[in-house]
Amino acid sequence: MAASLAFEGVTKRYESTEALSGIDLAIEPGSFVALVGASGSGKSTLLKTINRLVEPTQGRVLLDGKDVAASDPTAMRRSTGYVFQRIGLFPHMSVGENIAIGPRLTGERMGEERIGELLTLVDLDPAMASRLPDALSGGQQQRVGVARALAGDPSLLLMDEPFGALDPVTRDALGVRVRELHESLDLTTIMVTHDMAEALILADRVLVMDGGRIVADETPQALANGKGGEVAQALVSVPRHQAERLKELEA
Repeated sequence: MAASLAFEGVTKRYESTEALSGIDLAIEPGSFVALVGASGSGKSTLLKTINRLVEPTQGRVLLDGKDVAASDPTAMRRSTGYVFQRIGLFPHMSVGENIAIGPRLTGERMGEERIGELLTLVDLDPAMASRLPDALSGGQQQRVGVARALAGDPSLLLMDEPFGALDPVTRDALGVRVRELHESLDLTTIMVTHDMAEALILADRVLVMDGGRIVADETPQALANGKGGEVAQALVSVPRHQAERLKELEA
């Protein structure tokens, strides 16, 4: 069953810098939410408060009604899928060992059949389980990263700039696959991205951050129709302008 998520007055300070400023937010089970904003707007910091990679200075994060601060960090991260920005595979471990690392940390052993199932979920050949990461392309490595995030059968999937290092064709294909998995596995998905076009295409709710605050909370359709305010529309203008330029080239 998909997870519910809530932020109550979540603030994070680093000395004189306030990275998050009193975030109040509720995310319904089954939502696919994109967090967008300029560098330093607080989007990755907010994401990391969910799985306790960042501890709020004030406020709390509730997962299915329970304060994440009261949970065991290892067990919590085991049950919450997390896709890293830089892929983050262990180079000395095989693909299969990388996928099974989360369960192993909590004393569980993942069999070859389950590893093969997870590789199939992300459109990879189960035979790749024995390979080392450097034998795979960047896109294949990130697919392994997604498989690893799903290894604990999570209800919540967190993704921090998951496709940023990929070429456009691979990025698009993996984005489509992640959206399909979101629906078929009944996930709640939170994705940080700097790419507004990606947010508009994949998400059903887009949160725009600026200066540690959420300045817009809209559907992709509303943003495309000019809503959300100045900061949001500045981000939307980039893919809109690109689409206009492409249309001019076709004339």
